[in-house]
Amino acid sequence: MEDCLAKKMEITVSEAEKRTGRNAMNIQETYTAYLIETRAVESQSEGQCAPVESLWRRYSEFELLRNYLSVTYPHIVVPPLPEKRADFVWHKLSADNMDPDFVERRRIGLENFLLRVASHPVLCQDKIFYAFLMQESGWKEMVNETGFQLKADSRLKALNATFRVKNPDKRFTELKHYSDELQSVISHLLRVRARVADRLYGVYKVHGNYGRVFSEWSAIEKEMGDGLQINLPLTGLLFTRYAASIDDILEEEEHYADQLKEYLFYAEALRAVCRKHELMQYDLEMAAQDLTSKKQQCEELATGTVRTFSLKGMTSKLFGQETPEQREAKIKVLEEQIQEGEEQLKSKNLEGRDFVKSAWADIERFKEQKNHDLKEALISYAVMQISMCKKGIQVWTNAKECFSKM
Repeated sequence: MEDCLAKKMEITVSEAEKRTGRNAMNIQETYTAYLIETRAVESQSEGQCAPVESLWRRYSEFELLRNYLSVTYPHIVVPPLPEKRADFVWHKLSADNMDPDFVERRRIGLENFLLRVASHPVLCQDKIFYAFLMQESGWKEMVNETGFQLKADSRLKALNATFRVKNPDKRFTELKHYSDELQSVISHLLRVRARVADRLYGVYKVHGNYGRVFSEWSAIEKEMGDGLQINLPLTGLLFTRYAASIDDILEEEEHYADQLKEYLFYAEALRAVCRKHELMQYDLEMAAQDLTSKKQQCEELATGTVRTFSLKGMTSKLFGQETPEQREAKIKVLEEQIQEGEEQLKSKNLEGRDFVKSAWADIERFKEQKNHDLKEALISYAVMQISMCKKGIQVWTNAKECFSKM
């Protein structure tokens, strides 16, 4: 971890800017660009002021970077991007992806994504990632030249492997179940939080009604003395300010929700690792099956016996046996294919073992990170709720004092 990029470079997504341009179809569109700023840490430690490098990136470029990382490092739980459009929101909050509050939260999420990658012991060393941070023009061409799209597994192939693999690794099967449960639990937690936020918003706005009623009441009771004239408006002001504070509170809540959403999306990253392992296991099983079949064919040709029904066997019976020369030629071809198949099977076995070893090390790293982050986020959320309740108690305590002076 001492060599990770995050230790050598400060990385921030400092601002977001709404822009208008034309897409690949030459259709005008509105999008948001994000300013990435980087500064070397080494120069600062030596007392020098390191220059800040900056460039703009669209969300689609962040998507391209993540797709490249996912394909290039299939054994790694690649950090997810923040959501493209708001989900699990309480109904008073805008779900528009151009809403300033949402864009600000997404800016924070994109910065967090870059910091996650820069802190990863393997991903931080990738040259394409470094170019993403430092090279504004020509970066997309660099990505495309890697040919990563050709390495991407099709969804159909992945689905086929899921249902047809005969000997799945128990650890990865359990990991897939774990990722499903993680996604389910966090989704439920976010839905509950959205409902609570709705009700909380209503309660605070009722306090706003209290404020308006007390203020109007003081205007009516002009002959009831200074106690009412002074303390009723003061009480009304207390409740009005308290009601207005809910917008800032719920906006702060959204930041905690975004921390939970990150792990909601991490669940899919875990499943991607599981799918890759299933594909490798399926390819291994198919290679072993093909090798067994070729060995059997070679044995049948050598002994002249057919163990199983085949079209070739029926053809031989109908049209006569092959000549010894033809049989020898086929045996030779099969022996070459068997040798090639054994080498291929050995290679696939080694590749599979290396994948499992690397993937499991990264999964353990991810679990440690997840436990730390979720614990910190939930404690901070609880502290915020306690603080909010204390402010509510203080408002009613002050209101009580005002009532006592009437």
